Amino acid sequence: MNTTFKRAIPNYSDREFDGRQRVVIENVSPELDGGKYPAKAVEGERIMVEADIFVDGADTICAELCFRQSCETEWQRSLMVHQGNDRWQGSFTVGNPGRYDYTIEAWVDHFRTWKKGLSKKIEAGQDVSLDLQTGALLVNAGATRAGKADASMLSACAALLCSDDSDEAAAAALDGKLEEVMDRNPDKRHASWYEKNLGLTVEQKKAGCSAWYELFPRSWSTTPGNHGTFKECHRLLPLIAGMGFDVIYLPPIHPIGDTKRKGKNNALVADSGDPGSCWAIGNKDGGHKAVHPELGTIKEFTAFVAEAEEHGISVALDIAFQCSPDHPYVIEHPQWFKWRPDGTVQFAENPPKRYEDILPIDFESADWQNLWIELKSIFLFWIEKGVKIFRVDNPHTKAFPFWEWAIASIRAEHPDTVFLAEAFTRPKLMARLAMVGYSQSYSYFTWRNTKHDLQEYLLELTSSPLKHFMRPNFWPNTPDILHHEFQTGDRSRFIIRLVLAATLSSNYGMYAPAYELCEHIPVPGSKEDYLDSEKYEIKQWDLDRPGNIRAEITRINRIRKENVALQQTNDITFVRVEASPGKEHDQLMGYLKRSDDGSNIILAVVNLDSANTQGGWLRFPLELFSLSHDYPFKVEDLLSGARYDWNGEWNYVEVNPRTMPAHIFRVTLV
Repeated sequence: MNTTFKRAIPNYSDREFDGRQRVVIENVSPELDGGKYPAKAVEGERIMVEADIFVDGADTICAELCFRQSCETEWQRSLMVHQGNDRWQGSFTVGNPGRYDYTIEAWVDHFRTWKKGLSKKIEAGQDVSLDLQTGALLVNAGATRAGKADASMLSACAALLCSDDSDEAAAAALDGKLEEVMDRNPDKRHASWYEKNLGLTVEQKKAGCSAWYELFPRSWSTTPGNHGTFKECHRLLPLIAGMGFDVIYLPPIHPIGDTKRKGKNNALVADSGDPGSCWAIGNKDGGHKAVHPELGTIKEFTAFVAEAEEHGISVALDIAFQCSPDHPYVIEHPQWFKWRPDGTVQFAENPPKRYEDILPIDFESADWQNLWIELKSIFLFWIEKGVKIFRVDNPHTKAFPFWEWAIASIRAEHPDTVFLAEAFTRPKLMARLAMVGYSQSYSYFTWRNTKHDLQEYLLELTSSPLKHFMRPNFWPNTPDILHHEFQTGDRSRFIIRLVLAATLSSNYGMYAPAYELCEHIPVPGSKEDYLDSEKYEIKQWDLDRPGNIRAEITRINRIRKENVALQQTNDITFVRVEASPGKEHDQLMGYLKRSDDGSNIILAVVNLDSANTQGGWLRFPLELFSLSHDYPFKVEDLLSGARYDWNGEWNYVEVNPRTMPAHIFRVTLV
């Protein structure tokens, strides 16, 4: 009787089904949206994969994590380890940026199952002669699968198992070397494969760890009052590199529209000479593939990018898919915009605010295919000029299918590109952008200001499935956001938020030099707008202005570079700090970070009260390192250089915000 048996569920990998495949593999992590989207990693990162793996009955099973670059045909393999309760874990280390696949293969290990039963019978004093003969069959079968050297050894062992000397046979059966050789030559005839090949996007290292410095080139002329140029910005590169930043982010560098140009402080009417908002892109000089003439030429821009790379700095460009009414697209492709009944183009609005200098693009245009191709070509144009990192303005207001297609197709040619989503929006929208391809995401860090809110938010980012695909980039300020906690000009408050951003997240940035100069004056009556905002005028910055925090920024960036534990976000443990016995301190926040190999341990203690010295008893979780509660160890404050001997899990800490509002301890346990 010929009957074709099929699985009751789809076999995504199209592997042949065999009813003798008894091992079950399920609940794999990471697996995003049923395997539809890839997880994320950076080059050189170790990837942990877990799954529930079990079999009917009490047979022993083995499992391997299988991985490869998507362009390869052969799988590399890493043995998975049982963690208890049928949960298994394995890992592999990725190489160069690109797309990777991973899955799991598991099988019943009849040899180990036999050996386990044999050991029990020997311990019970039972006759095992027949069991030894069964083992000989298994070992002989192993010899047929093995190479010449292993086959010879296995054949000899099989003969010993059939020896008349039962003690000699039992000793051969229990010899660890036999198990080792059998492990190298497993019987996988009825192995089960996980039903999906899962994807992994591996990106360049700056996708996982970076320090961003945002500046407006037009404000850096060597002649006060003039419009700055790319050439004049070269002198800033040694200064920015010396502070420890490795990404310079430039707001849009394109020609700026004249129609409805905004004036100083967002005035609806510009005065003569007002430069306008650089996010109002496009005029007679060109659009998204041109540079503002007063900044220089494309050749001068590429020279700036090349010199930045010599200083270890990548230049990130702002990509804002919106247009001034003067943009060439409006005339050449009117179908890409929404037109109102009076024959005018719909401008951007967020009532009561009106952005008449900006026209949004219509992603429901009937000509959407050509629109997509053109927008993707903007990225490719700047990639050809040496730019590999992009900060994208308001991506949550553009179609998700476009981002999924555009980012994937760009990465197919340029796997080392990095995309930062500037999307201060609803949580599910932010998560979706990350899932469809964005490398990093602006976050809610700016508005998480209490100890409870900060800890809750970090646990959400690092303990939920978000940790597999959404990398936060913490910015204490932006040109659009001067949080009210900075508006007093309290220098300590700026340092507190700097320490939190730079040590809680491996990616952080600042709008500079406003932040390093503690710029803090808001527009009267506004919520978070800077007075005399650089978005609408050319500024003159004095980097040596009294009260600046450049030295503190430099020190903290150096600490990040010297300590691997701070170059990742997900391995974070909040520690208890008590104001009095049994009462949690609400102003002192402590958290622990560790490198993968455990060799680098950082403990940060931050005083959230910028006005008052706070002290309390901190409990260091020695149990995480399998150490006793009274174990003595050493800590070094990397900010002050002070060293302390700590005895056991409870130790007193005190933080004076007027001296330094935080400790960053490097912990030495041995």
